[in-house]
Amino acid sequence: MDSKLRQEKLKMWKENLKGLEEQLTSIMLKKGKAAQEGDLSENAAYIMAGEDADTIRVQIAQVKKIIADLEGGK
Repeated sequence: MDSKLRQEKLKMWKENLKGLEEQLTSIMLKKGKAAQEGDLSENAAYIMAGEDADTIRVQIAQVKKIIADLEGGK
């Protein structure tokens, strides 16, 4: 892959990572608000926020791997 294409892909994936990190922050804020609503074992908003956070964390890990591969020249 030529250097210019690699740099364009890196930029795209880093922007994607930033967006995912912002989403995770937003979800964690929602989770915190939901936690204030009482019994967490029956709090659907809290449970869903936790599941959403887990999904975003997996996506973040995947994007970080892609970035590392691109930076390593693979």
